[in-house]
Amino acid sequence: MLKVEDWAEIRRLHRAEGVPIKEISRRLGVARNTVRAALNSDRPPKYERAPRGSVADAYEPQIRILLNEWPTMPAPVIAERIRWPHSLSPLKRKLAQIRPEYVGIDPVDRVTYEPGEIAQCDLWFPEPKVPVAPGQERVLPVLVMTLGFSRFMTAVMIPSRQGGDILSAMWDLISGIGRVTRTLVWDREAAIGGTGRVTAPAAAFAGTLATRIKLAPPRDPEYKGLVERNNQYLETSFLPGRTFASPADFNLQLAEWLDRANARTVRSIQGRPVDLLETDYLSMIPLPPLAPPTGLNQRVRLGRDYYVRVDTVDYSVDPQAIGRFVDVTASPQEVTVFCDGQLVAHHQRSWAKQIVVTDPVHAATAQRMRQALALDRQKRQAATRHHTDGHAVALRALPDYDALFGVDFDPASTRASNE
Repeated sequence: MLKVEDWAEIRRLHRAEGVPIKEISRRLGVARNTVRAALNSDRPPKYERAPRGSVADAYEPQIRILLNEWPTMPAPVIAERIRWPHSLSPLKRKLAQIRPEYVGIDPVDRVTYEPGEIAQCDLWFPEPKVPVAPGQERVLPVLVMTLGFSRFMTAVMIPSRQGGDILSAMWDLISGIGRVTRTLVWDREAAIGGTGRVTAPAAAFAGTLATRIKLAPPRDPEYKGLVERNNQYLETSFLPGRTFASPADFNLQLAEWLDRANARTVRSIQGRPVDLLETDYLSMIPLPPLAPPTGLNQRVRLGRDYYVRVDTVDYSVDPQAIGRFVDVTASPQEVTVFCDGQLVAHHQRSWAKQIVVTDPVHAATAQRMRQALALDRQKRQAATRHHTDGHAVALRALPDYDALFGVDFDPASTRASNE
C-alpha cells in the first residue's frame, strides 16, 4: 500500500514541479499505475481491513426476533434463549449494533435556565474515609447543590442520608445563599422521593419555603447533568492530594475550595458563577421568617437505662425523666431532648457508629437515684416487724379483723340488712 508521504510527494512533483509520471516512478521506485492512481485521488490513501464478520452473525435473525418483542431483553437472557455457545463479548457487540433499531434513540436537547428558576441537588460520596471517632472512619455523603442559571455551586458533608439530615443540609446551603429557587430538582433519593412521590417531610420543607421539589425520571442522570458534572469536578479537582482530620475539617477545606471554584470561568455560560449569582439571587424567592422543619425528630418513652438512640448512637438523658415521653431532635451539629417543655439532654452530635455518649451529670444523677432507692428499701425493711424466730410478721388488712369479730362500722349496710 502506498504511504501517505509518497502520495504527497507524487502530487507535489507532478503538479508543482511538472515532473513526468515516468520520472516520478523511477525516483520513488513505484509502478506508473500507482503514480497515476495517486494523481487521480483527492484523498490520502487509507488502509481499511476487510470485515472479518462475527460469530454472532449467524444468530442475528434469532436475536432480531427476540428484540422485536422484547427490545430491552438483557444479553444473558438472549444468550440463553438462542443457546449461545460462546462468550458474551461478541453477542454484546452485536446487540450494541442492532438494539437501537428496536428501542430507539432518545436525544437530549440543550437546556437554558432562567435566573432564579432551578437548583439541582444530589448526594456525592467521596471515596476517602473521614475519621469520626478514635479508631473509626466512615465514607460520608456530601450534599451538592448547583444553581441552574449562574452555575453557582455549594456543598456540605452530612452525617447520614436520612431525610432529616438531608433537609438540614439543604436549609444550611439555601440560607447561606439567602434565597431559594422556584424549583429544587432531585433524583429518586429514598429520603426525598424514593417511591416516585415526594416524601411528607420533603414536601413540608418545600411548602414552608414556597418552592417545589421535582423528581428526575428514573435512570436518567442527564436530567440533572449540572450537579452530576460538578460531582465529577469535585472528584477530580478537590479531592486529590487532600487528607481530612474530621468532618468539620472536610467542610472547612471544601468551603475554601468552593470560593475559588465559583470564581472560575465556566465555558458554557462564558462567565464566572460568582459574578452571575446576583442576577440569580434577585429572581429567587425570599426566605420565610420561620425556618422549615428539618433534622431527625422522634418521640419515645424513656427507658430505665435513660438513653435515646439517634441514627446508631445512644445519648444519655436526665434519668429523672425515666418512664415519661421525651421529644428528641437532632441536627448535624447537636442532639437535644425535651420532656414537657424542659431541656433534659443536650449533646454534640456524633457522626460515628454504634457508640455511647454519656453526660457525666446524668450518670451522677442516676447514681444518686440508685443510692436513694437502696436507702429507702433498707428503711422499709428495717421497719418490718419480725417474730422471735426471725421471719417477718404478716400484716393483714383491718376489714379482715372486722369480719372475724362480726363488727360492721358501715351504717348503710346495717340498714340494708334489717330491711
